[in-house]
Amino acid sequence: MPYALKQAGFPMGVLLILIVALITDYSVILLIRGGNLSGTKNYQDLVRAAFGFPGFVFLSIVQFVYPFIAMISYNIITGDTITKVMMRISGVPVDEETGKVYVTETNILANRYFIICLCTLFVTLPLSLYRNVAKLAKASLFACLLVVFIIIAVIVRSTDMHIPPTEDAYTFAKPGFAQAVGIMAFAFVCHHNTFLIYGSLEEPTVHRWSIVTHISVVVSFIATVVFAACGYATFTGYTQGDVLENYCHEDDLINAARFCYGVCIMLTFPVECFVCREVIENFFFQAAQPTTMLRHVIETVIIVGATLGISLATDCLGIVLELNGTLGATPLVFILPAACYMKLEEGKFYSAKKLPSLLIVVTGAIVMVIGFIMAVLSPQGCSHGKEMSYCHANDVNATDFSSTFIPSPEMLTSTTASPPIISTTTAFSNFSIGP
Repeated sequence: MPYALKQAGFPMGVLLILIVALITDYSVILLIRGGNLSGTKNYQDLVRAAFGFPGFVFLSIVQFVYPFIAMISYNIITGDTITKVMMRISGVPVDEETGKVYVTETNILANRYFIICLCTLFVTLPLSLYRNVAKLAKASLFACLLVVFIIIAVIVRSTDMHIPPTEDAYTFAKPGFAQAVGIMAFAFVCHHNTFLIYGSLEEPTVHRWSIVTHISVVVSFIATVVFAACGYATFTGYTQGDVLENYCHEDDLINAARFCYGVCIMLTFPVECFVCREVIENFFFQAAQPTTMLRHVIETVIIVGATLGISLATDCLGIVLELNGTLGATPLVFILPAACYMKLEEGKFYSAKKLPSLLIVVTGAIVMVIGFIMAVLSPQGCSHGKEMSYCHANDVNATDFSSTFIPSPEMLTSTTASPPIISTTTAFSNFSIGP
């Protein structure tokens, strides 16, 4: 999320977070209203009732794309975080002139390729092979607890690191606002779980659901703004797609946060794999017998293998989050809930009660198109794998960098590492609590 503020401009970014939070609040309630109007109890059936089989196909694609790209970003995050921790533990040296680590045959744990493959083979793939997602409930709860420590670590560092802000650090708005909205939508999206949570209420009514939604969105908004503001204010124009990439290699508090983040992400990965698998089953094997173990294993290995291969082919997380936000989260948050309500509710589409929904659909479509075009035509570079220049003071744990020469963000990103792996920043957007 700090990266989203960098893209949009700090004041505009905070304003956009508020707008996305309000739209999330409204659209989640619209889903339940649409379900009541159509007599459906899940997102797929709601879209099918409103738009028939074509709508079902579109939703299936979006529901597959969103978790699939999320899994790619999780692999990137794992490579960023766990590699740094292993470097610190094994004492891998850093070249102060280039900022790059010395990777040799004796310190292979500093190789991101190796770390990502290792974590996939021994952690995420075995966990993804579970057939019942309920078995991951305790792991997910533990992952949520780790998030609290990560946010605290970022807040603490925002108070004791004094890196001079870049020239345009607090410009009101920047051209990357569309990509930023996509990233924010990625942070707040929770619509695929809406009907499940609604059904868990003792007395499921629209009124009670509205109360739960309002409280959840407010908490999410506060947590997101605090984390984003603290992360961005610390590094301003130097903020990477993975904000943890901005901290020095020898910062032990952040290394602890990196480890927690890596564990959290690896525990979240199987849940997204479960969603991808379910979409495949529902779309291709609706009339078939219950999934056999062989088919289950084949689907899982293909999904995990595909995300692994793609995650090894990119170097920056920012572009991954932007694309997932614009292509995956934006339709789920902006377009489909409002469109379904407009289709099912009586009256003309431009009537007063449908006007907010129409505005949301149009806004979502614009963000989706512009965000995708900007992400492809104007990709943001990153200085992945390099120690940031402000870490090269005499004491790398020093917190006052005001007298240290710091090159511009363009100088830092012009020598981007060769294209192997990935970065981690806005992924903290995943930590936003959905209703």
